[in-house]
Amino acid sequence: MSAPRAVVSGLGFVTSIGNDRASVAASLRDLRSGIESHEFIPGVDLPVKVAGTIKGFDTSAIHWAGWRWPEGCSFSREVLRGMPSHGLYALCAAEQAIGDARLTGAELTAEDTGLFCGSAGSPRLMRHYLNQLHDSHGERVSPMGVVSTIAGSLNFNLAAHFGIRGAVAGFVSACASTTQAIGYAFDEIRLGRQRRILVVGGEDLTLDSIYPFHGMRALSRNPDPARASRPFDRDRDGFVGTGGSVALVLEESESARARGAPMYAELAGWGQSGDGYNVANSDPKGRGLAAAMARALAAAGVSPGEIDYINAHATSTPAGDASEALALRSVFTLARAHPYVSSTKALTGHSLSCSGVMETAFCAIAIAQGFIPGAANLDNPDAACEGLNLPQKTVLSAPRVILKNSSGFGGSNVCLVLRRWAQ
Repeated sequence: MSAPRAVVSGLGFVTSIGNDRASVAASLRDLRSGIESHEFIPGVDLPVKVAGTIKGFDTSAIHWAGWRWPEGCSFSREVLRGMPSHGLYALCAAEQAIGDARLTGAELTAEDTGLFCGSAGSPRLMRHYLNQLHDSHGERVSPMGVVSTIAGSLNFNLAAHFGIRGAVAGFVSACASTTQAIGYAFDEIRLGRQRRILVVGGEDLTLDSIYPFHGMRALSRNPDPARASRPFDRDRDGFVGTGGSVALVLEESESARARGAPMYAELAGWGQSGDGYNVANSDPKGRGLAAAMARALAAAGVSPGEIDYINAHATSTPAGDASEALALRSVFTLARAHPYVSSTKALTGHSLSCSGVMETAFCAIAIAQGFIPGAANLDNPDAACEGLNLPQKTVLSAPRVILKNSSGFGGSNVCLVLRRWAQ
């Protein structure tokens, strides 16, 4: 008996380039950026002046009662009591994905439906509650201070809200978190432990969540929103931060088919590795990521020449992009394979732990709608990219097989192989 196959059967978005599947797809196809001028502290002239802003939402207030969101989200205000601001984004994205997958309430609360999440928690809310605790000499302690701030906040809150009774887990592998969540969700489905898993990533867009990366010299100081995020370009100077949330339903194919759910793409296999090099920087020769890519290809049973498109992790940092470029060359160029390569972070900015599920969802759209996003803002490719196929415009041909790369602090590398669904 063959192992179950896993497909992407639902998608939901709250991102800098759109808050629903149609607008996100149009932005990807048209290379329309969501990066804008942004004040991390209103009225203060900080060196970092841009971000991938989330339109239609206002989460500037500390207290949830002051938050605002677009029409269409159906939850009650009270559900936000234990959530950070990215929990609001996650609710809206998850509702979209659940509706898109045509999941019933009974299916959502069944014991074979799980929830895997990734986020860094909410440094802003944590700072607020800890200051309150210290300033009051221990007299003021919020009952929601823990569940609304720590890294597990999304899985705590969403599991309770949606009544999830299957596997529930949070992933904290930095920028590889939700890619890793998708990989382990795949394993749960293939092993028959779960029929479907809702994977959700989310991050705040706040001074506390994004600006500390400035201390690592990782953020772009380019004030031009159209040029600040430029993966693989020789003039890149750092990443552009963003927040938001993306939700994805990964499901056993026969279950999705029986319900008439979309079959955006099949997840064919995945691989991971560690660099064993540095707490923050990637191996400069890209050896860890190359190993993860090779493992993903082997697990999926595909050769380098069968990959049509690679959605790169490339965040627009000088060292990180060069490391990935060398890894790509070692796996593909040396094998005389020349798939298209681009990083959609040029359009969205970098959403940290949410980036994996966000970009996997982009790949599913690309497969389903038949196009390959171009390498936006790439004027002068870095010398490390020699031999890579970096299209500056959208390619209007349908990719059959896509590789998605992610890398996180400590050298966590995770790669997924997605392919067009075929019986």
